[in-house]
Amino acid sequence: MTKTFPARVHVILAKNSPNAVVIRRGPSKQVCTFLWNRETDEITIGQWLKGRIYERRCDLSSNGEYFIYFAMNGKWDSETKGSWTAVSKAPFLKALDLHAKGDCWEGGGLFLDKNTYWLNDTYFNPDNTLMKSLELNHKRQYQPKGKFGSECTGVYYRRLIRDGWELIERKNKSKWKDVTTFVKPMVNGWQLTKLAHEEVDSPEGKGCYWDEHILKNTVTGAEFIKDDWEWAELDLSLGRESVIWASDGCLYRASLQDNLQLTDVSLVHDFNPYTFENIIADY
Repeated sequence: MTKTFPARVHVILAKNSPNAVVIRRGPSKQVCTFLWNRETDEITIGQWLKGRIYERRCDLSSNGEYFIYFAMNGKWDSETKGSWTAVSKAPFLKALDLHAKGDCWEGGGLFLDKNTYWLNDTYFNPDNTLMKSLELNHKRQYQPKGKFGSECTGVYYRRLIRDGWELIERKNKSKWKDVTTFVKPMVNGWQLTKLAHEEVDSPEGKGCYWDEHILKNTVTGAEFIKDDWEWAELDLSLGRESVIWASDGCLYRASLQDNLQLTDVSLVHDFNPYTFENIIADY
């Protein structure tokens, strides 16, 4: 009997907007994007893709308007060469800028401002640019700092650092088994630790890149080990001072106003029931 797993959920927050993009994967070769308004907790579906979006190579512009993502459908003889980086209007996938790739080495990128992006492609070839919008700017001369590898970590770790996470330690536990520790101060003495794993022989139901979290209060010593939180962040929208996280295909929120425990824990949305449907972008 085939074992089933809950949907995998990853979220990218906009720096200067209450909007976020939720990337929901499941089954393994189907993925869907959603818009999450963190002020109202309204969830709006975007589009489905029959293939894979590499969520750790994605980003959202500071104003929440544009979404850059790296995708693969394995159609290597197609115009996109089976994998591509696109920039779209969040939360849709319909490309405004489209760069064919042809493999899964590098790909994706980061926004430098509200409409300028860095493309994660050392060997960029202008001939692979299939679509280019006048409203977007690809800054080819930009060179990001640090060396973080050429797959998901090359975008993901830079995005975390940009968004206020401090890189504490990169540790090789054994062959093909690394863990990188990030820490983010929150409010009322709370601190969130992210353990970012990179490994070939990952636990069942997880990819080769996966995260777990520890929430600790540095004043009271209260600590919660959350190995089931596959994504987590601080949310200050509407001054709520809350921690938000994804677990078992669902999004949750809890208040951080008490320095001993999480209070007002609530389910924001359950992404498990969704199934593939053809959706046309509204632009």
